[in-house]
Amino acid sequence: MAKKKKSKEIDLELELEEVSSEVDSEENNNSQEDMGSYTYEELVDKNEELEKSVLRANADLDNALKRTLSEVEKAHKYGIEKLLNELLPVIDNLEHALNNLSKNATKEDKEGIELTLKSFESALDKFGMIPIYPLNEEFNPEKHEAVTMEKDEKKDNGSIGNIFQRGWELHSRVVRPARVTVIKN
Repeated sequence: MAKKKKSKEIDLELELEEVSSEVDSEENNNSQEDMGSYTYEELVDKNEELEKSVLRANADLDNALKRTLSEVEKAHKYGIEKLLNELLPVIDNLEHALNNLSKNATKEDKEGIELTLKSFESALDKFGMIPIYPLNEEFNPEKHEAVTMEKDEKKDNGSIGNIFQRGWELHSRVVRPARVTVIKN
């Protein structure tokens, strides 16, 4: 990454030098032809104008480089978002399997599903995926999706009742909001 950054900077510097030399050669041609027609003050003004133009070009180039680096960083950080989104239903299915085990299921079956779920969650954690499990929280439309409203005298208005589905965040960006009920007394 550092080598690519260096080579991009060198390429940009070479391009800037080419543009600068073209401007210089044009100015030399123009100045040789029209040297007698400009006053000293006009030449000083023209020089200042060209210096400002070069400064603006450098600033534009610098901003473009920063913007590009930022976009590349975001691509690296969130590039796996689609893949992780496709894997979330697998976790949901494992959770449903745990919650709906039949009475005939053995202890080993339950432990196997739990271990599979834990290993899956730890793998997602390595990539920055964090579950949103909003127990005893206030409803937040950025992190929660209200499915329905319910009454519960024990809880405050606007708090979360039941949780139908966990939500997930990738590096503090909500990938999937938690599906919940909201208390309305």
